[in-house]
Amino acid sequence: MSAETVPRPALPRHRIAVLITAAGRGTRMGSEVPKQWLALGDRSVLARSIAAFAGFDRIVVTVHPDDMDHTIGELGGRVTLVAGGATRSDSVRAGLEVLEGSGITHVLIHDGARPLVSPATIGAVVEALAEGAEAAAPGIAVTDALWRGADGVVTGFADRAGLYRAQTPQGFALPVILAAHRAAPEAAPDDVELVQRQGLAVRIVPGDEDNLKITWPGDLERAGRILRMRGTNMDVRLGNGYDVHAFGPGDHVWLCGVQVAHDKGLVGHSDADVGMHALTDAIYGALAQGDIGRHFPPSDPQWKGAASEIFLRHAAELARSMGYRLGNADVTLVCERPKIGPHAGAMQARLAAIMGVEPDRVSVKATTSERLGFTGREEGVASIATATLIREA
Repeated sequence: MSAETVPRPALPRHRIAVLITAAGRGTRMGSEVPKQWLALGDRSVLARSIAAFAGFDRIVVTVHPDDMDHTIGELGGRVTLVAGGATRSDSVRAGLEVLEGSGITHVLIHDGARPLVSPATIGAVVEALAEGAEAAAPGIAVTDALWRGADGVVTGFADRAGLYRAQTPQGFALPVILAAHRAAPEAAPDDVELVQRQGLAVRIVPGDEDNLKITWPGDLERAGRILRMRGTNMDVRLGNGYDVHAFGPGDHVWLCGVQVAHDKGLVGHSDADVGMHALTDAIYGALAQGDIGRHFPPSDPQWKGAASEIFLRHAAELARSMGYRLGNADVTLVCERPKIGPHAGAMQARLAAIMGVEPDRVSVKATTSERLGFTGREEGVASIATATLIREA
């Protein structure tokens, strides 16, 4: 594959922000705890909603001022927190204002109480925006008969033709949705209505029945059943990678995205980041998509001296485009020197940031070869890596 055919997203994810609304009180749940903080499996509803967008660099969460301390404790450092307003529209507008002038071109607005949104649904919205739509949202066509009722009896009927059940995330060009909110400060049921009032077309993409909004007590039970079902119907892939680079002249090495001072450098076509190369190949291997050389040929001069994060980010994006999320990654560096321990935490954080996952899904550790072989003779550094990818059916 030539470098010109390397797939590149038409709408880079670092240009897309995710705005998750979680400032409501959820009184219909009948719980003293707001529904977004209720437990769904081993995580809160809100934590699961956020995790669904792990591949995006910028995530903004609007929360009730009374929840700010709790939110910082659970999510601090992983997302941008914004105090919500009196209405949903106030909260969304506050989040949008934070994004203006940040280089973000598009935004996905998602209900924090929709914890089971799938990669396919998110991907369909992003694809519509990449194709030029200024607004896009998932919807499910209404198939049931519709009644009007009062006092427990049917009082009339409604035509279901052309009706859809709205879901999130709803995606927009940032200037479009920001202008719509500024033009209509009054509350609106959702953001699609606001841009539609401005005369803009909103593209409908396929929704998902599992993308339910936690509203009533029974919804939480149903979400739990869906999670358990997904747990028994998953495609789990395991890949491994191995790489080695020799020492050469220099005063530092790049390992797992961190520059480490050393009395030698590592020799390679790119920046010779042996740890990142092994991890990248582990992801490609799990996907049955070859190795770095297939996607970024060393014969192509444009990759001379390239930062290896380009390769790792591409592998992570490819996994997401194929519907997979990273379960965990484990990288082992093999060398006598430099010492890895003091830098392992920074390496873990850097790899996680590049792949768009939580740091606790990435492990970086080191070992020596007990003075045996080329690493024992300090002729170079080797690395092995394992990556687990999961696709929920």
